Amino acid sequence: MTGSNKQRPKYERGAGIAARTLRSELAVCLWFPQFALHCELQRHHDFAARPTAVLAAEDARRLWQVSPIARRAGVKPSMTVSQAVGLCPSLSLWEADPVHYDEQFSNLLVVLSDVSPVIEPAELGRVYIGVDGMEQLHGSPQQQVDIIQQIVATWRQTGGGQEMPASSVRLGWGRGKFTAWVAATRAKPGAVVIISDEERADFTASQPVALLQMDPDIHRRLWQLGIRQLSDLARLPELAVVSQFGKTGHRLWSLAAGEIVNPVVGREMPEPIVATIDFPNPVADHGILAHALDRLIERALRHPRRAGWRILEVQARAQQENSASWMITAILKDPTAHRDHIAEPLKVRLGHTPPTRPVETLTVEFTMFVRGTDELQLFARDANSSARAGRRCALRTALREIRARYRHSGLYQIVEVQPRSRLLERRYALIDYDP
Repeated sequence: MTGSNKQRPKYERGAGIAARTLRSELAVCLWFPQFALHCELQRHHDFAARPTAVLAAEDARRLWQVSPIARRAGVKPSMTVSQAVGLCPSLSLWEADPVHYDEQFSNLLVVLSDVSPVIEPAELGRVYIGVDGMEQLHGSPQQQVDIIQQIVATWRQTGGGQEMPASSVRLGWGRGKFTAWVAATRAKPGAVVIISDEERADFTASQPVALLQMDPDIHRRLWQLGIRQLSDLARLPELAVVSQFGKTGHRLWSLAAGEIVNPVVGREMPEPIVATIDFPNPVADHGILAHALDRLIERALRHPRRAGWRILEVQARAQQENSASWMITAILKDPTAHRDHIAEPLKVRLGHTPPTRPVETLTVEFTMFVRGTDELQLFARDANSSARAGRRCALRTALREIRARYRHSGLYQIVEVQPRSRLLERRYALIDYDP
């Protein structure tokens, strides 16, 4: 399976500088569907045979995850509580506890790091494991997957997920994260699907286009064009797809055509940096909470481990009255080490999904980093050097997007060639602009 001599597709570009040495082309996707619901069944195992559901963290009036028993009664995710109770009067509802779910998932990641150093979490309940070189340690892909299943079973028995049924775990093995993910979605509960290099092209081509991560508007447009499967998308000219959807279209077409293999990218970076404050009296005022976020971010930025790193992802969580929890996460568009740039997306999310109860403890955690710093250097020529660097970075990003869509930038700059020439046309020239 792994020894094919065929030419391998090119890599998809990674996002982090620090992770270049932690990459794996072969991947295992471990997927726990409805991870939050299973975490609740850990704490309320007497409800395993009853219809249950977890409320959405951002809107407690709607359902988030629904048990199979409740689904058979007609209850579906995103339903309002009144609709669900009307369909199933015996439905048991649990308020979301995102902090607990995050802790359980983090424990799982720690256990999986004993299998491979290349671990990439995708979302709650889904993680990719790089297995390049594991055939020399554990043998065939089936044996590699057996090792991972044993590790997960040990995690369950030691308290990480003791009430989480083993049959809920699905595993997919393949070359690249996309192939592994599609294989996991096709695996039966408690089983694994292994896709060899010879099977990969035919397997992915037969899958629905909805498996690609894309904007709903793009999916709607593809559906209106009659594109149902990945093979339909791959048959379209690449230039036509790029002209319609830009850089996103190039990524979607490349995945559908098998032109790229997106490797598992491990994270080589400092341990998460945490700053916490305990309020003497529970706080419900949003202004006070926003001010507390600023102070906590400042404290975390001063941590010695943060030196030389910019922040890419930040998380804020709170313990509320009656043991309830609240959590928001923000992935920054541009990595930064400035307090206001980090706090702004958190404050926006705080306004959209505020805590439902007074807060007793507030915590800020830096979870992802990028090497380098955008702070002013000691020997900077002037105080605007950092701003100029930021503008150059923005221009480079815009230029890449234009080139990806139109194959040329169409941007030029005027350069002085013969300043003393009498002819104006000879004094200056237009050249391609490349910041």
